[in-house]
Amino acid sequence: MAKNDPNDPPPSYSVAVHTQPPLRSYEEVVYGVGPGLIPSAYPQYVPQYRPPVVVTRIQPSSIPPSRKRRRCCDGNAQCYGGSGGTLLVLGLLALAIWLGVRYGTRLATAAILNSESNDYKDENLSLPSSDTCPNSTVLCDGIRDCQRGSDETKCVRFGEDGGLQVMTSQDGRFLPVCFKNWNKRYADLTCSQLGFRESYISKAVTSQDSTGLTFTSSSPSYIQGLVNDRSSCPDQETVSLQCVECGQQQSTSRIIGGSAAKVGQWPWQVSLQFRGSHTCGGVLISPDFVLTAAHCFPSSNSVALLANNWKVYGGAVSLDQLPAPFLVERIILNENYDSATNDQDVALLKLKSPVSFDAKVHPACLPAFNQQVENGRKCWTSGFGTTEYGSATVSRELLEVTVDIISTQVCNSPSVYRGAVTKHMLCAGDLNGGKDSCQGDSGGPLVCEGANRWYLMGITSWGSGCGGRNSPGVYTKVQSVLPWIYSNMAKEMP
Repeated sequence: MAKNDPNDPPPSYSVAVHTQPPLRSYEEVVYGVGPGLIPSAYPQYVPQYRPPVVVTRIQPSSIPPSRKRRRCCDGNAQCYGGSGGTLLVLGLLALAIWLGVRYGTRLATAAILNSESNDYKDENLSLPSSDTCPNSTVLCDGIRDCQRGSDETKCVRFGEDGGLQVMTSQDGRFLPVCFKNWNKRYADLTCSQLGFRESYISKAVTSQDSTGLTFTSSSPSYIQGLVNDRSSCPDQETVSLQCVECGQQQSTSRIIGGSAAKVGQWPWQVSLQFRGSHTCGGVLISPDFVLTAAHCFPSSNSVALLANNWKVYGGAVSLDQLPAPFLVERIILNENYDSATNDQDVALLKLKSPVSFDAKVHPACLPAFNQQVENGRKCWTSGFGTTEYGSATVSRELLEVTVDIISTQVCNSPSVYRGAVTKHMLCAGDLNGGKDSCQGDSGGPLVCEGANRWYLMGITSWGSGCGGRNSPGVYTKVQSVLPWIYSNMAKEMP
């Protein structure tokens, strides 16, 4: 394909950035132009990134002494700066003890969370600075203390097989819920506080845990306010809960290596169109919400942040045969998204009206917090993105390709992405090249099959070129942003 003349107008189809993090990227995102539209008064290209920069690791001996950073240490007090560091640690411990005595199980206990669930919690369970909370706030006690309710929005999670786990306000542990006395009312209550309209199905499963949560009350509006007593569950039966029918596909015939998708094959795939142009992909996860990438909505372009400039098309396998669109009510960007590194690259679209599911339109399942996807596992990604790197023309057909999960260690090696892949990212592709997502696929799904359902493990985020050697695709790791997803769905539901 010939290169565009610099004097030509921008391409008619917007190109979403499937790029490396911006410091390495050299793509352009195009907004404000669509079929039949004249160029708007707003900037057309946002932003333009610099050419790739090779980051060379500097040996500690070459760093001037005054600028050396302290290394992380394995429990050695000297690493904190000698006796001064020791005193600091003792002081912090004293403060924690005082807070515990003064406030009991209140907010200070959030810092003393059980280590078995730290991977899920970390920064996700801190109260956001945007909320107003009294000093007496107790996390996950079933009582809304904060003005926006952030103290009660990250208290529920799902394990494998839909195992329901609720955080206790006493010690910050997640524990399973005993099935005894469980009913549809509790199931609906739990799902509604996660942003779903109601529950889909729940059942009893046998648990290996010796301790579970039993019901103590029926008045609070949060499930965590009903199950604060800990005991052994009768017959070791605990609750398995599914809030939405998900992960099913009508068509199951697939061709390894990339091909046009069939109707009903990836029914959660949507096309996000900005003023009539396909710009990004997205993933339907409930009747009311679509997940996509935050970088599809650059903060430097105000028109890209207006919900009425976007339309969502579901159930389509051709951009030439689009159904009626879903309208967007609100665009919710992850406040922790870092445009300099593409870390936590996720956004949530609240739709104006609920979507009706059928064989063509169906949500993907969100994964369990501890769901494992082993290295080398074959998963699938899909989208309407370009088929050639650098092209400004998206595919008219929905394309699919199988990709292999690649370990973060390999992806961060000097021959691949040199440490740019964070714990909130997932690598998938082929290190030999040839199979990858590309521009216009951003925000689309990386799904893996398990237990006869398809789970959304990644959201297409960035990569170096498309399909090149040692340049796999990098995806937002959905498990890492689950608390953000559920809490923001809950805030947006009436």
